[in-house]
Amino acid sequence: MDFDIVISGGGIAGLAAAAAFGSDGKRVLCVDPAPPVTDRDADGADPRSTAFLQPAQALLAEAGLWDRLAKHAMPLQVMRIVDAGGDLPEPRVTKSFDAADISDLPFGWNLPNWLLRREFSAYLSKLPTVDYRPGTATKTLFTRQAEARVGLCDGSRVRTSLVIAADGRGSPMRQAAGIGVTTKRYGQKALAFAVTHPIPHENVSTEIHRTGGPFTLVPLPDYDGRPSSAIVWMEEGPKAQALMDLEVPAFEAAMSERSCHLFGPLTLASKRTIWPIIAQHADRMSGERVALMAEAAHVLPPIGAQGLNMSLADLRVLRDLVRDRPDQIGDADMLEAYHRARFADIRTRIAGIDLLNRTSMQSNPLLRDARAAGLNALYGVKPLRKTLMQLGLGTTRS
Repeated sequence: MDFDIVISGGGIAGLAAAAAFGSDGKRVLCVDPAPPVTDRDADGADPRSTAFLQPAQALLAEAGLWDRLAKHAMPLQVMRIVDAGGDLPEPRVTKSFDAADISDLPFGWNLPNWLLRREFSAYLSKLPTVDYRPGTATKTLFTRQAEARVGLCDGSRVRTSLVIAADGRGSPMRQAAGIGVTTKRYGQKALAFAVTHPIPHENVSTEIHRTGGPFTLVPLPDYDGRPSSAIVWMEEGPKAQALMDLEVPAFEAAMSERSCHLFGPLTLASKRTIWPIIAQHADRMSGERVALMAEAAHVLPPIGAQGLNMSLADLRVLRDLVRDRPDQIGDADMLEAYHRARFADIRTRIAGIDLLNRTSMQSNPLLRDARAAGLNALYGVKPLRKTLMQLGLGTTRS
């Protein structure tokens, strides 16, 4: 066998998987058709950020990655939800969820995606059992009971015990394995970019609901001497595209208004990106000698920092199964156990995020009023509030 594990996909989830298995001494090949863009201002750099919730941070620490990331990470101590669904774009209900109510640690830590790719790639170069090949794509998949054979774009073929498909929502390896998907479309798009602002964020992540979807500001380290945040702005598709096409001064005025001026005037501090919003899940988490993870297995609207944290929950289950069954990597029993461990949780979380997204999209004044009343009611019941915060983290502590 050439490798224990072949990972198709070198996004953040795929690189994290290579690090986790490589730090355990497994022989890993990780490939991705596109070399990682690791400079903030380079063409193709990802201006989005990722909030690693507590369980995800613990996994990265166990894999040896967190020491590289900690000095760049911005703690997320408070999650603030603002309803601005009245006649004017201004707060009418504001509720703050403090991590201190359930933990001695912050809810999570936020890092820019371009920096994550830089640090993950550098870490993989130091792991002797990991072969990381950016610029190489998987092309073919042949499986049988004892092994998988993966064809690469350079014409070579490798043999492996397990293929991990972490190659995105259109996953070539998922398709090659014959696993279908169920997809919901919302008619929304999301804009992602970074800003600076005069009022400090004080480690508070703020999600503002009006119409079209949430407008979320997540703390980043200062940029050019000013407080900075990453923004994801969800809106109906045509409106999002119109915003994307605005000249910078008009765009800054629009985003400052949509932020309810909570941080003062916002100044664009990165390029803008835009992508369509869907919810999607695979019909199964595994096939013969293949495990799906991350967006190959599930895609969510960007609400509540669930997307990549669910991906790392996939990784934790896979890693623990490989540790427990070192002589059964990729066999049918192991992959069935993986499917059972993850499938129900994924379906439940997708349903919850779907409901939150549809609620955030409301433009009808009566439904917006109901949303505000619901936020008040949820916040007012302390045991329910604590339980929901724990569920959001993926924990069940009392």
